[in-house]
Amino acid sequence: MINEINIKVIDRNGELHNLKGPIDMNLNVMELLKINELPVEGTCGGMAMCASCHVYVVSDHILPEKTFDEIAMLEESWDMQDNSRLSCQLKLSEQLEGLTIQLAPEQ
Repeated sequence: MINEINIKVIDRNGELHNLKGPIDMNLNVMELLKINELPVEGTCGGMAMCASCHVYVVSDHILPEKTFDEIAMLEESWDMQDNSRLSCQLKLSEQLEGLTIQLAPEQ
């Protein structure tokens, strides 16, 4: 069993960041982005009540289903795409190993 996963993040300038995140601390992707000082706000603190941590999933990962709250928040975002997710709703787990995401434009 692994204790840490690798996630690739494309920032708003197109720069690639290779992040490592622990899977044994109950963190989500938004928290990992903030720890690494990438520009996501997470205004609601990870409650799926805003879209300030909106990302696009670039890699071909099978992710947990979106919750009703996540869908509602994404639908209010003018830049929602089929691969949109709220990074606060993606818990760091082995399932996310190798995930590649791109930060959505600022709102």
